[in-house]
Amino acid sequence: MSNTTRTRKLSKRSCDWHAVYSARLTLSDFLVLLWVVFGVQIAWFGFDRANLAVRSSDLAVSYTAVSVILIAAWMAALSIYGTRNDRVLGTGFDEYKLIAGASIRLFGVLAIVAYLFKIDVARGYILLAFPVGIVVLIFSRWMWRQWLVAQRSRGQFTSRVILIGTQESSVHIADELRTRLGAGYLVVGACVTSGEASDYLPGGTIPVIGDIDDMHTALDSFDADTVIITSSDDISSTRMRELSWSLEPGRHHLIMVPRLIDVGGPRIHTRPVAGLPLIHVEMPRYEGHTLFTKRAFDIVMSALLIVALSPALAAIALAVRFSGLGPVLFSQQRVGHNGHLFNMFKFRSMVADAEARLAALQDTPRVVGNTVMFKMQNDPRITRTGRFLRRYSLDELPQLFNVLAGTMSLVGPRPPLETEVSEYELHVHRRFLVKPGVTGLWQVSGRSNLTWDETVRLDLYYVENWSLVGDLVILWRTAKAVLARDGAF
Repeated sequence: MSNTTRTRKLSKRSCDWHAVYSARLTLSDFLVLLWVVFGVQIAWFGFDRANLAVRSSDLAVSYTAVSVILIAAWMAALSIYGTRNDRVLGTGFDEYKLIAGASIRLFGVLAIVAYLFKIDVARGYILLAFPVGIVVLIFSRWMWRQWLVAQRSRGQFTSRVILIGTQESSVHIADELRTRLGAGYLVVGACVTSGEASDYLPGGTIPVIGDIDDMHTALDSFDADTVIITSSDDISSTRMRELSWSLEPGRHHLIMVPRLIDVGGPRIHTRPVAGLPLIHVEMPRYEGHTLFTKRAFDIVMSALLIVALSPALAAIALAVRFSGLGPVLFSQQRVGHNGHLFNMFKFRSMVADAEARLAALQDTPRVVGNTVMFKMQNDPRITRTGRFLRRYSLDELPQLFNVLAGTMSLVGPRPPLETEVSEYELHVHRRFLVKPGVTGLWQVSGRSNLTWDETVRLDLYYVENWSLVGDLVILWRTAKAVLARDGAF
């Protein structure tokens, strides 16, 4: 086989990955629904009564036929509502939300049909099939997503991207996409509109193929299917429109990166007005029913966790007490909501005079890049018991009482020390618009391994885009981060 033929086949395979992956999801969804619906039918009626008839005023249909109809209707709903659409494949929450929405709407339609035609169907059969089906479908898609992320980390099942924009903006977008391979965008080349002439983007191995006029050469040379405009300062609106016209429909995709970054999807709404694609960005709100919901969630969950973990809390307290190195609880003043000071509680993990020894450790090697937070690997002040507690973040458990008292939240930015706040730039103070959290994006994204700039960016992203659903996702990720122990010291 010649190199040209092999390249064409690889290109075709790359362009068709959406269809291949969607077909696999279709088969997987069908098998899940087949197993769930008939499983519920047998579990509810038993083998002997599985063929009981559903009766209405005019006809009688067996439950086996009803199950077949339900599976067919469910598969149709999943297709109609775009749960296998290219834009949501492998994205996680958006995909799961569409599955739940399509299933709930189908349930509503079937309920209306049953009422209008007076169909006497077993309520338990329907009420059990739908929630079980939704849960198993989402779990199946989650499993597929893990597989897809693994494939994308090897450069497969990805959109091959050509960047167009200034050298600076192209480098920035390339770096961001490189750290998020799971998003499915593999940068293979760039067309630079301004900057120093070079064969590659600075600090990387991404080749530069001329400027915007060489876009189609770059697309053909690297078998790319997606163009990302990283900045539009040097591109007129007329030139941008001509560029979009020149792309092949169905094979090429055009993406534009706005100047405003770190904005969550639910805050963005696109509205075309007189041919102008206006992007509406909702401002974050820290009041009203959303704040009440967050506080209510904190109270209920912290109380439940304290009760459920009370044996573990007692065991840890005894272990710290018998270590004989000081009081069981360590209290430290931190800066909280709106800059107010509060006492944060932790299980003691350091020697009693740890604060006095801090000055002598200030100039010792710490986490590379973090110039504000003092985080040190193999800190000599940590006790043997404390090292175990920190490894699994067990020393943080008393902060559940802070949450119950209202000085902290289950999820939020990390509560800083006063000495750290004195080094903050002005924009970093926005992290005080919400309560600090026991866990947050910092804790589930690398913790002490992150640089200060990365820490600030994660905290501000949370402040600008927080939601109850986002908190639930972070809590789930926290469990995995604690078990992984990465960055915990």
